[in-house]
Amino acid sequence: MEFTQEGLLLAVVIFLLRVLNSAVGTVRLVVMGRGRYLLTAVLGFVEALIFAWVTANVITDLSNIFNLVAYCSGFSVGIYVGMAIEARFVTSYVKVNIITSNGDQGREMARKLRESGHGVTEIRGAGGAGEVIMLSSVVYRINVPEVLKTVYAINPKAFVTLEEARSVQHGWLRALRHTK
Repeated sequence: MEFTQEGLLLAVVIFLLRVLNSAVGTVRLVVMGRGRYLLTAVLGFVEALIFAWVTANVITDLSNIFNLVAYCSGFSVGIYVGMAIEARFVTSYVKVNIITSNGDQGREMARKLRESGHGVTEIRGAGGAGEVIMLSSVVYRINVPEVLKTVYAINPKAFVTLEEARSVQHGWLRALRHTK
Protein backbone atom coordinates (compact mmCIF):
# COMPACT_ATOMS: atom_id res chain seq x y z
CA MET A 1 0.00 0.00 0.00
CA GLU A 2 1.44 3.29 -1.13
CA PHE A 3 0.76 6.54 0.74
CA THR A 4 -0.28 9.32 -1.67
CA GLN A 5 -1.91 12.69 -1.34
CA GLU A 6 -4.96 11.43 -3.25
CA GLY A 7 -5.17 8.42 -0.94
CA LEU A 8 -5.06 10.64 2.13
CA LEU A 9 -7.71 12.94 0.66
CA LEU A 10 -9.99 9.95 -0.02
CA ALA A 11 -9.54 8.73 3.56
CA VAL A 12 -10.47 12.19 4.90
CA VAL A 13 -13.56 12.34 2.65
CA ILE A 14 -14.57 8.83 3.77
CA PHE A 15 -14.17 9.86 7.41
CA LEU A 16 -16.21 13.06 7.02
CA LEU A 17 -18.98 11.40 5.02
CA ARG A 18 -19.15 8.51 7.51
CA VAL A 19 -19.49 11.03 10.36
CA LEU A 20 -22.34 12.69 8.46
CA ASN A 21 -23.90 9.30 7.66
CA SER A 22 -23.93 8.18 11.29
CA ALA A 23 -25.17 11.54 12.56
CA VAL A 24 -28.03 11.54 10.04
CA GLY A 25 -28.87 7.98 11.08
CA THR A 26 -29.07 8.93 14.74
CA VAL A 27 -31.32 11.91 14.04
CA ARG A 28 -33.45 9.76 11.69
CA LEU A 29 -34.15 7.31 14.51
CA VAL A 30 -35.23 10.15 16.80
CA VAL A 31 -37.64 11.68 14.29
CA MET A 32 -38.95 8.24 13.35
CA GLY A 33 -39.85 7.64 16.99
CA ARG A 34 -41.85 10.86 16.91
CA GLY A 35 -43.88 9.81 13.89
CA ARG A 36 -42.39 12.33 11.43
CA TYR A 37 -42.73 10.07 8.39
CA LEU A 38 -41.73 12.38 5.55
CA LEU A 39 -38.65 13.73 7.36
CA THR A 40 -37.70 10.17 8.32
CA ALA A 41 -37.91 9.08 4.67
CA VAL A 42 -35.81 12.02 3.45
CA LEU A 43 -33.15 11.41 6.10
CA GLY A 44 -33.19 7.70 5.24
CA PHE A 45 -32.54 8.53 1.59
CA VAL A 46 -29.60 10.79 2.46
CA GLU A 47 -28.23 8.20 4.89
CA ALA A 48 -28.46 5.38 2.31
CA LEU A 49 -26.88 7.48 -0.45
CA ILE A 50 -23.89 8.44 1.69
CA PHE A 51 -23.54 4.88 2.99
CA ALA A 52 -23.55 3.40 -0.53
CA TRP A 53 -20.87 5.76 -1.84
CA VAL A 54 -18.61 5.45 1.21
CA THR A 55 -18.94 1.66 1.45
CA ALA A 56 -18.22 1.23 -2.26
CA ASN A 57 -14.99 3.20 -1.89
CA VAL A 58 -13.87 1.16 1.11
CA ILE A 59 -14.82 -2.28 -0.23
CA THR A 60 -12.93 -1.78 -3.51
CA ASP A 61 -9.65 -2.05 -1.57
CA LEU A 62 -9.95 -3.73 1.81
CA SER A 63 -6.17 -3.78 2.17
CA ASN A 64 -6.15 0.04 2.41
CA ILE A 65 -5.80 0.49 6.16
CA PHE A 66 -6.27 4.28 5.95
CA ASN A 67 -9.72 3.93 4.38
CA LEU A 68 -10.73 1.22 6.87
CA VAL A 69 -9.64 3.32 9.83
CA ALA A 70 -11.37 6.39 8.35
CA TYR A 71 -14.57 4.37 7.85
CA CYS A 72 -14.62 2.90 11.37
CA SER A 73 -13.57 6.07 13.18
CA GLY A 74 -16.04 8.13 11.13
CA PHE A 75 -18.82 5.80 12.28
CA SER A 76 -17.83 6.23 15.95
CA VAL A 77 -17.45 9.99 15.76
CA GLY A 78 -20.72 10.20 13.82
CA ILE A 79 -22.63 8.49 16.59
CA TYR A 80 -21.25 11.00 19.07
CA VAL A 81 -22.08 13.91 16.76
CA GLY A 82 -25.59 12.55 16.18
CA MET A 83 -26.21 12.29 19.91
CA ALA A 84 -24.94 15.84 20.41
CA ILE A 85 -27.24 17.11 17.63
CA GLU A 86 -30.19 15.28 19.17
CA ALA A 87 -29.47 16.65 22.63
CA ARG A 88 -28.98 20.21 21.40
CA PHE A 89 -31.46 20.71 18.59
CA VAL A 90 -34.18 18.07 18.68
CA THR A 91 -36.86 19.14 21.13
CA SER A 92 -37.72 16.22 23.37
CA TYR A 93 -39.83 16.07 26.46
CA VAL A 94 -39.48 14.06 29.65
CA LYS A 95 -42.17 13.37 32.21
CA VAL A 96 -40.61 13.59 35.66
CA ASN A 97 -42.43 11.78 38.49
CA ILE A 98 -41.23 12.47 42.02
CA ILE A 99 -42.49 10.68 45.12
CA THR A 100 -41.61 11.76 48.63
CA SER A 101 -43.04 10.63 51.95
CA ASN A 102 -42.54 14.06 53.50
CA GLY A 103 -45.40 16.39 52.57
CA ASP A 104 -43.46 19.53 53.48
CA GLN A 105 -40.57 18.46 51.22
CA GLY A 106 -42.99 17.70 48.39
CA ARG A 107 -44.61 21.11 48.62
CA GLU A 108 -41.15 22.75 48.81
CA MET A 109 -40.03 20.89 45.67
CA ALA A 110 -43.19 21.93 43.83
CA ARG A 111 -42.68 25.55 44.89
CA LYS A 112 -39.01 25.61 43.79
CA LEU A 113 -39.81 23.96 40.45
CA ARG A 114 -42.61 26.44 39.82
CA GLU A 115 -40.31 29.33 40.74
CA SER A 116 -37.90 28.13 38.06
CA GLY A 117 -40.77 28.12 35.54
CA HIS A 118 -41.86 24.47 35.44
CA GLY A 119 -45.45 23.35 35.63
CA VAL A 120 -45.99 20.85 38.45
CA THR A 121 -48.99 18.79 39.46
CA GLU A 122 -49.17 17.68 43.10
CA ILE A 123 -50.98 14.47 44.00
CA ARG A 124 -51.52 13.11 47.49
CA GLY A 125 -51.44 9.35 47.78
CA ALA A 126 -50.80 6.36 49.96
CA GLY A 127 -47.58 4.39 49.82
CA GLY A 128 -46.46 1.28 51.68
CA ALA A 129 -45.24 3.36 54.61
CA GLY A 130 -48.07 5.88 54.70
CA GLU A 131 -48.98 9.13 52.99
CA VAL A 132 -46.85 10.32 50.05
CA ILE A 133 -46.78 13.33 47.77
CA MET A 134 -46.29 12.68 44.07
CA LEU A 135 -45.18 15.50 41.82
CA SER A 136 -45.51 15.25 38.07
CA SER A 137 -43.95 17.62 35.57
CA VAL A 138 -43.20 17.57 31.85
CA VAL A 139 -39.92 19.30 31.05
CA TYR A 140 -37.57 19.66 28.14
CA ARG A 141 -34.92 16.92 28.20
CA ILE A 142 -32.18 19.53 28.39
CA ASN A 143 -33.66 20.79 31.69
CA VAL A 144 -33.76 17.37 33.42
CA PRO A 145 -30.40 17.80 35.24
CA GLU A 146 -31.56 21.13 36.68
CA VAL A 147 -34.87 19.60 37.85
CA LEU A 148 -33.09 16.64 39.47
CA LYS A 149 -30.64 18.99 41.20
CA THR A 150 -33.57 20.92 42.68
CA VAL A 151 -35.33 17.75 43.83
CA TYR A 152 -32.27 16.08 45.37
CA ALA A 153 -31.21 19.30 47.12
CA ILE A 154 -34.46 19.10 49.07
CA ASN A 155 -34.69 15.30 49.44
CA PRO A 156 -31.70 13.18 48.36
CA LYS A 157 -33.81 10.04 48.84
CA ALA A 158 -36.78 11.12 46.72
CA PHE A 159 -38.03 8.41 44.37
CA VAL A 160 -37.78 9.76 40.82
CA THR A 161 -38.79 8.21 37.51
CA LEU A 162 -38.23 9.68 34.07
CA GLU A 163 -40.32 8.79 31.04
CA GLU A 164 -39.97 10.02 27.49
CA ALA A 165 -43.05 11.92 26.38
CA ARG A 166 -43.57 11.57 22.62
CA SER A 167 -45.62 14.70 22.27
CA VAL A 168 -47.10 17.39 24.49
CA GLN A 169 -50.37 19.22 23.96
CA HIS A 170 -51.70 22.00 26.16
CA GLY A 171 -50.51 22.35 29.76
CA TRP A 172 -47.52 24.35 30.92
CA LEU A 173 -43.96 24.24 29.60
CA ARG A 174 -41.55 27.02 30.40
CA ALA A 175 -39.74 28.75 27.58
CA LEU A 176 -36.92 26.55 26.34
CA ARG A 177 -33.69 27.55 28.06
CA HIS A 178 -30.50 25.68 27.44
CA THR A 179 -28.70 24.97 30.69
CA LYS A 180 -25.29 23.52 31.31
